[in-house]
Amino acid sequence: MNRQPTAREATAPSGRLSRRRFLGRTAAAGAAAAAAPMIIPSSALGLDGAVPPSERVVVGGIGIGNRGTYDLSCFLQQPDVQFAAICDVKEARRLAVKKTADEHHGNQNCAMYGDFRELLDRGDIDAVLIATGPNWHGLMSMLAAKAGKDIYCEKPCTKNIAETLVHRDTMRRCGTVFQAGTQRRNLPHFAFACELARSGRLGKVKRVYAHPGGMKALTSGWLPEEPLPDPKKDDWDLYLGPAAWRPYNAKTFKDGFNFEKGGGLVGGGVLEWGSHCVDLCQWAVNDRPPPVTYNPPKDGELVARYDDGAELIFREKGWIPLGSCPVRFEGETGWVETGDSGRLVLSSPELLAGRTVEEIGGYPATFHVRDFLDCVKTRGKPKGNADAACNAHLACHAANIALYLGRPVKFDLATYRFVNDDAANRLRSESLREPWRL
Repeated sequence: MNRQPTAREATAPSGRLSRRRFLGRTAAAGAAAAAAPMIIPSSALGLDGAVPPSERVVVGGIGIGNRGTYDLSCFLQQPDVQFAAICDVKEARRLAVKKTADEHHGNQNCAMYGDFRELLDRGDIDAVLIATGPNWHGLMSMLAAKAGKDIYCEKPCTKNIAETLVHRDTMRRCGTVFQAGTQRRNLPHFAFACELARSGRLGKVKRVYAHPGGMKALTSGWLPEEPLPDPKKDDWDLYLGPAAWRPYNAKTFKDGFNFEKGGGLVGGGVLEWGSHCVDLCQWAVNDRPPPVTYNPPKDGELVARYDDGAELIFREKGWIPLGSCPVRFEGETGWVETGDSGRLVLSSPELLAGRTVEEIGGYPATFHVRDFLDCVKTRGKPKGNADAACNAHLACHAANIALYLGRPVKFDLATYRFVNDDAANRLRSESLREPWRL
């Protein structure tokens, strides 16, 4: 059965009529046509401090579990957010998120869906928060973009190299405001460290270091089969989505984040923590294309090299104790290291140049969410945009392949393939389960 496109779909992406523009036009037309006086509540105009409807961003959430609940709290802190709908394959989570949203807004309006496609079909939703397990991130983001939604998506954003490239191209083609959940880009100490590297204050950058959180390349496996739950309450088939089929097991169903990424390589620390740390390293070198050579770990370091000889180094030891997700940038004349403590350690205090950098520990996502919402309104490019996420994820995927194969690999930036390496190229992509397609 063919469905007629919604107004939002019909105008996406290049000439899409945003909800705010639509409301503005409708209001103007209504005012011109109205012959009788109307009483409009002050809240609708924003006169009592409330955000008027034309300035609100209507958000839907998909897959709101542990991490998603935190992300949701950051969205609900923003006065211009209206959280309108929750979709989750698990009934208990749908009910929990609805309760949170309804209590926050003081109504009973948060709709619940078991199938994300129903949520995406709503023309009144401007943006979606995607916080499913990593298995769904890439494909669901692309489907949301094609439905005309802007996207805040948790990391890792993609499962492999091929999906990464299609994801980037889809966001470009659809004109989507995409924000990867790499929230450290909007924290002052990380931003300052990257600024020092990008601006030349450290001299020519020679090495950037990322903490991978573990360097193991694993393949997925099955757990013992258990009886299927009621699909109306907990939908195992939709939970699997594009991943290779496997029998139901409650442990797998419970821990969606650690669920394998779809039948191929499990990301492990290189991808999951790397999509944070490598992202910062990529920012420090001006979001350039990823390294071209990758070597398996030696003496606790996995070394990748850019086309100009600069090195991206994954290492787990040797860090100044500055909290989780540490990064270090070394240039010819200086270096800087920082982490989730909020502190900076510099080779010279002169690098501060009299500036005071606010220390914010604990990697909050509030600033990152605000950046996203502002860009939804202005159509600007957020800090964790799709192009930046693409290059960081390509580096992580290529490093993971070198780790899995246990030997060096060379990556061609013109073709996005490994040079004369059939085994590595087979790991660039994986089959999707019917009926899902990139």
